[in-house]
Amino acid sequence: MKQFLLQFFTWWNGQTLGTRFYTWRKGEQVGSDEFGNRYYRTRGKPGSAERRWVIYNGLAEPSKIPPGWHGWMHHRTAEPPAAYAIREWEKPHQQNLTGSPAAYRPPGSILRARPKTPGDADYEPWRP
Repeated sequence: MKQFLLQFFTWWNGQTLGTRFYTWRKGEQVGSDEFGNRYYRTRGKPGSAERRWVIYNGLAEPSKIPPGWHGWMHHRTAEPPAAYAIREWEKPHQQNLTGSPAAYRPPGSILRARPKTPGDADYEPWRP
């Protein structure tokens, strides 16, 4: 019952009932990623524009889409990534932390855990 109410009243918890119905009627699952997100496209209609969408595992957070799937979602590649291999120079994926307690707050920010005291110097004056 709780899952039904979440799907009926919220859009940020996975999928709504409308998305579930549309996916059931017109969707074709293409694949999934390491985060458990599932990727879909409209069933083959030759000559028509293909629609692509994702159903998130948990909260709907677009920054959870890995680079390989991001390219496919935005029609940069025609084929979905079979097995996206992370290159040695890439950092591991980190979701967008904006608005959370773990968000980046630079020195001097009023939202920082330890705000600046009046005695702290803002700058060092230039001396010739």
